[in-house]
Amino acid sequence: MVLVATLVANPSNPVVTPEQVLKVSQAIAVEKIDWLNQGVAVDLHLEHHVSRQAVEEAIREALAGLPIDLVIQPHIGRRKKALLADMDSTMIGQECIDELAAEVGLKDKVAGITARAMNGEIEFEPAVRERVALLAGLDIGIVDEIIEKRITLTPGGKELVATMKANGGYTALVSGGFTVFTSRIGAMIGFDENRANTLIERDGKLTGQVADPILGRQAKIEALHDVARKRGIAETEIMAVGDGANDLGMLELAGAGVALHAKPTVAEKADIRIDHADLTALLYIQGYHEEEFRR
Repeated sequence: MVLVATLVANPSNPVVTPEQVLKVSQAIAVEKIDWLNQGVAVDLHLEHHVSRQAVEEAIREALAGLPIDLVIQPHIGRRKKALLADMDSTMIGQECIDELAAEVGLKDKVAGITARAMNGEIEFEPAVRERVALLAGLDIGIVDEIIEKRITLTPGGKELVATMKANGGYTALVSGGFTVFTSRIGAMIGFDENRANTLIERDGKLTGQVADPILGRQAKIEALHDVARKRGIAETEIMAVGDGANDLGMLELAGAGVALHAKPTVAEKADIRIDHADLTALLYIQGYHEEEFRR
């Protein structure tokens, strides 16, 4: 099996220098160096006989704690044919339910529940119901204002989606959040489809209820199965990205499951973790060069 090690930094802090790459290369057996973006990302094609574990240990020692992400994987099959992405704290920088709660003065309380649910400390579905109940009576029209004034797209997200689509890939936003957000945010980023929970409203106001069934961990797994079946591709040909405990199932099943700036329990279990870079890292680890990016 031919392995490739990809070093990726955040574009705002391009610390993958030629000197650093030389230092890493001297610590391991490298057949070829391929710069994907000078200062930001590089592929190191490894010699056939190397041990993945030994290579990883050597590279991390050479990096000496620099803010550079490392992904080691088989070279063959690294480009994926579909992307499944979580929304909150993944494709955007916020948790939408926390922003809704801010409108009724309960952001701190709801954010605490959200954090525990995302770290797997409490069950996801009951946590959704508990938080939504606190929003009863809120005007649904506030959603547009929240998106306009308080939601920020994670850097690299539009490039990730546009580039994969331009290369024949399919993209799905699969969220444990709500369709009032995913429909708008998914369109802003360019996703082919979006799946999420439905807030029940009456006369323009939230009732404090969410429609069954709640889209949680199992529903994200089923979404991965469904996309693979409908697109006629293997699940190993799918990339999935998320940050919370409800994402772990799809991350474990996907050919490339990426924990992006993830909660501790998620980062520990994921095969691929991106702690420093933005969403363009998901293109670099597929072997895309920066000049191939679509925007």
